[in-house]
Amino acid sequence: MAQKKAVQSTLQTISLSSFERDTIYHTQEHIEAPNWSPDGKTLIFNSKGLLYTIPVQGGTPELIPTDFAKRINNDHGISPDGTQLVISDQTETGKSLIYTLPIAGGVPKKITPLGPSYWHGWSPDGKTLAYCAERNGNYDIYTIAVEGGKEQRLTSTEGLDDGPDYSPDGRYVYFNSMRTGTMQVWRMRSDGTHQEQITTDELHDWFPHPSPDGKWIVYVSFGIEVPADKHPANKNVQLRLMNLETGKVQVMAKLFGGQGTINVPSWSPDSGHIAFVSYRLNE
Repeated sequence: MAQKKAVQSTLQTISLSSFERDTIYHTQEHIEAPNWSPDGKTLIFNSKGLLYTIPVQGGTPELIPTDFAKRINNDHGISPDGTQLVISDQTETGKSLIYTLPIAGGVPKKITPLGPSYWHGWSPDGKTLAYCAERNGNYDIYTIAVEGGKEQRLTSTEGLDDGPDYSPDGRYVYFNSMRTGTMQVWRMRSDGTHQEQITTDELHDWFPHPSPDGKWIVYVSFGIEVPADKHPANKNVQLRLMNLETGKVQVMAKLFGGQGTINVPSWSPDSGHIAFVSYRLNE
């Protein structure tokens, strides 16, 4: 059997104004899904089931202690006030569950007893978490109070709905859905009403993230050779930027990536840059 090739990872930022890229960190390890801290000073990423923080200007990553949680996937983020982390972890049951913990680390508190649940968005007022979850064989968008409790289902169409992220005013949730046959970006009110399609193109569009100033969304696009309901690693993909006022779409970057590139919110707080991960297979 052919041996699986090792992957190199490069954590980068890209400028909204020039599309120029800066390399923050390069490693022979597999890293994923950067979050940008609300103070603009650090990035958080996951690697081998754990979380790490690194200064935006680069340096040596430092482990964030997460107690029993040792199987953290790439669906993690930071609270709007910068005091808490949210993680999706598979340690307890083998299925991804959502937890919160202090920003510096600590013992995770379980928020979703049901799994699999994959976090993707935190409401701007800090009160609600949005996530993708599989219930009864179907993946849909749900929300739950940050303290836990009863989850609310926002989508109910057949096929995969994924990647919910809040607009900065909290009125909308952006997400991706394959209800039309291809994976496209959609938007709905934060209560699940008024669902409307945002992108219409030949590619499969995943993980839309609105900018903090509310003017843009960035998302990752896969080619049509990739099944609509999949977002695999190690594919040629595009980071694309949509102007929400005009609807104009620009290609920010073409890269080797996909899964792990921008699964979670990764805008700088000033809306000037986006953090992402690109990959390279060792020869």
